[in-house]
Amino acid sequence: MIQVHNVSLKFGKRVLFEDVNLKFTNGNCYGLIGANGSGKSTFLKLLSGELETTTGEIEVSKGERISILKQDHYQFDDKRVIDVVIMGNSKLYEIMEEKDKMYAQTEFSEEDGMKLANLEAEFMELDGWNAEPDAATLLNNLGVSEEYHYCDMKELPVKLRVKVLLAQSLFGNPDILLLDEPTNSLDLEAIRWLEEFLINFNNTVIIVSHDRHFLNKVCTHIADIDYSKIKLYVGNYDFWYESSELLQKQMRESNKKKEEKIKELQAFIARFSANASKSKQATSRKKMLEKIQLDEIVPSSRKYPYIDFKIEKPAGKEILKVENLTKIVDGKKILDKVSFTVLKGDKICFIAGNDMVKTTLFNILIGKEKYDKGTIEWGKTIIPGYLPQDNNEYFDTDKNIMEWIGQYYDIKDETVLRGFLGRMLFSGEDVFKKVNVLSGGEKARCMLSKMMLESPNFLILDEPTNHLDLESITSLNKGLCNFTGEVLFTSRDYELNSTVANRVIEINDDGTITDKSIPYEEYIDKKSN
Repeated sequence: MIQVHNVSLKFGKRVLFEDVNLKFTNGNCYGLIGANGSGKSTFLKLLSGELETTTGEIEVSKGERISILKQDHYQFDDKRVIDVVIMGNSKLYEIMEEKDKMYAQTEFSEEDGMKLANLEAEFMELDGWNAEPDAATLLNNLGVSEEYHYCDMKELPVKLRVKVLLAQSLFGNPDILLLDEPTNSLDLEAIRWLEEFLINFNNTVIIVSHDRHFLNKVCTHIADIDYSKIKLYVGNYDFWYESSELLQKQMRESNKKKEEKIKELQAFIARFSANASKSKQATSRKKMLEKIQLDEIVPSSRKYPYIDFKIEKPAGKEILKVENLTKIVDGKKILDKVSFTVLKGDKICFIAGNDMVKTTLFNILIGKEKYDKGTIEWGKTIIPGYLPQDNNEYFDTDKNIMEWIGQYYDIKDETVLRGFLGRMLFSGEDVFKKVNVLSGGEKARCMLSKMMLESPNFLILDEPTNHLDLESITSLNKGLCNFTGEVLFTSRDYELNSTVANRVIEINDDGTITDKSIPYEEYIDKKSN
């Protein structure tokens, strides 16, 4: 259990948290949510002891071990994968290292023998004999095969390193588990396994994640950061979202009725206060007026961008036809005789074990990369819009946001352009920020703004939720659901996939495709059975 007592955190004049009081108890999973910059990751660092509070204290139950998902993928480059996982229980790993050193000695004193006996006893108590098998099981479940278990970390691709660090955080049944974006870079199978692991985990879990479906599956509570405070709510993310929306609505309706009553009383007082026969009634109503207080509605600090893909020129019957598309990279066919036809109303989710293959396919379709064989036929009325996974090339310039967006769409009226950018959360002086210093989320919103202004009737989106916060993801999700054109996309966001896609195409490891022609949830159900 972790208890937070009157905790505040300040960086100079900036107050990140103020007088926070919380209790995180065993058996519960808490989703920590808040707008970008609200301090979610910073709060996890406070809980882990990596950062110190400005005021107040954080109390961890005696003897309980905290485990945190590390973010530095290169921290353990010279360590074996299996050892990195076991390091999740630092006490056990230290005992194992000390034992190995002592057994490597050529001579033993009586004192050494006593020390070694104590180490062996602690090793047994910490279930040390099962450390390697348990670590191997975690790695296998997360999709890190045995061929990598005894390799050095530096030999692994980054995506596998992420899984190793996740296995490290889960190792040894920690009492308190702190996870910052644990589903990042995980494939579908690994995410499903992690969900089941956390659902069955009996200790305390605190998670930061932008994956709404993941939060809904695993969370028993939501800890909401807003205005430097943190409030706890029972239930998962959807329950928090719907109940908070309902509460705001009820308060607005209540205030509306009160405002009507106040106007009615004010009109009566103004009309009859000078009339002697009505003066008592006017005085009575004045007292009533003084008692009526409007409920204070504190608007959330969260802001939802306005994402709406308007179509100026509707597409005709012919959309897109791909036949026998083949692409060879370094002597290997990553796309092999790929054929599919996009029909009117199609919103197709592409699934592949290798992200590079999906990106290559999209780049070929949009004309950014060449292909070796096959044909691509676009309908004459199609106006495609493309959102790449890597958008850095678009921002290698000294232009500010206003100038940057202006090069893609000629809007003479600055007021109109400012209004549009304001709806995408670039307000006031923000529009003069240089685009080459923007955050990942800001760049993503710029790219979405560019797409909307181009008014495409066909969208290609490569991991569109990358770098977006929950609010922007929610807005994008709504925008894609409402879009009346066709969409090809790839995403790890379960909620977006299940609400947008009406068709799934799998790109197999050999470069061929399997067109499932079924909605995403049906695809997942069949894959799970």
